[in-house]
Amino acid sequence: MRRCFAKSITSLGVLLTVCSGALAGKPPEFTLEIRDHLFLPSELVIPRDTKIKLIVINSDPTPEEFESYELNREKVIMGGSKGVVFIGPLEPGTYPFFGEFYPKTAQGLIRVEP
Repeated sequence: MRRCFAKSITSLGVLLTVCSGALAGKPPEFTLEIRDHLFLPSELVIPRDTKIKLIVINSDPTPEEFESYELNREKVIMGGSKGVVFIGPLEPGTYPFFGEFYPKTAQGLIRVEP
């Protein structure tokens, strides 16, 4: 009986440790890659009313800027490096973004689902 109780307490401790990241308020992470002056994927779907951490990896040798008027965000990502942009919480809808240096090809969309 004592052994079962100890295992239950240990299992509860593991569960609490696993869930502590969510409880601590760490935002979910999403990744965008810049390659050949394109954003990949070109569309991200994120949850509503949730702050997210967007990791932007620039695989090109030249700098590019993640920019969005609708999100009120801009961040230059040097070639061969990565940057972080926090977004949200957002209402359902679509939020376009683009690359300032290659706006004709580097385009994307963040879709917030209801």
